[in-house]
Amino acid sequence: MIFAGVDVGSMSAEAVLFDGEKIRAHSTIVVKPNPLQSATIVMDTVLEESGLTYDDITYCVSTGYGRERIPFAQHDVSEISCHGKGAVWAAPTVRTVIDIGGQDSKVIRVDENGDMQDFVMNDKCAAGTGRFLEGIARTFHLHVSDLGQLALEGTDPAPINSLCTVFANFDVMCMLAEGQTKENIAFGVSNVLARRVFSLVSRVGLVQDICVTGGVAKNQGVVRSLAHVMEVPIQKLPVDSQIVGALGAALFACRRYERLRMEEKNLAN
Repeated sequence: MIFAGVDVGSMSAEAVLFDGEKIRAHSTIVVKPNPLQSATIVMDTVLEESGLTYDDITYCVSTGYGRERIPFAQHDVSEISCHGKGAVWAAPTVRTVIDIGGQDSKVIRVDENGDMQDFVMNDKCAAGTGRFLEGIARTFHLHVSDLGQLALEGTDPAPINSLCTVFANFDVMCMLAEGQTKENIAFGVSNVLARRVFSLVSRVGLVQDICVTGGVAKNQGVVRSLAHVMEVPIQKLPVDSQIVGALGAALFACRRYERLRMEEKNLAN
């Protein structure tokens, strides 16, 4: 049996195929203007790469933005629940999940089953999100994926004190004009984002182990700054951090299918 999860975010879309024991395949694309188009393309891609078709999917769950409008999904689940479920499946000791996406950031407390116990979310300010890093990257005339390595090469983080994206970008431009190195500015930017996220962590309580999911988790400069400001290590996941939401959706698909079968069996008896 094949269980599918599709996660349409603000910047990327992911699909995961799960066979009940392991991840069979996964795919990630840059989002299109329409959530349905993004979901269809990423699912078409992962099925083609696996040599499978939609008919091979036993059950599919969607998550993320526009999750209610994905016609090939039988059910939808919030991305908060999916990130918690996917993270604990990948790393069973995780109890706090930091999901830094393009449009918002979330801190999710989970139990040993990956079920959400508490969460807090920042969706009103770009600081602490991928959009914040994208803005800085544009100022540097770099791709956002290059910022992490740049920050790791910094030795003295630039003092960016503002947690507001607009003012932080202004600070960055001024520092460049004053001769600050891009490396130290990127280091400072990572610290700003980490402080913003840590303020969310403080609201739900810091419980180890901690992992980071979402595309920003691939930015090792941010991960280093987060570990420093929280004064605890961050557990590296054995799966691509960007597919954790889609993985969680696939796990929910598996669980929901099993529950439906059990209900049918009970009715038959």
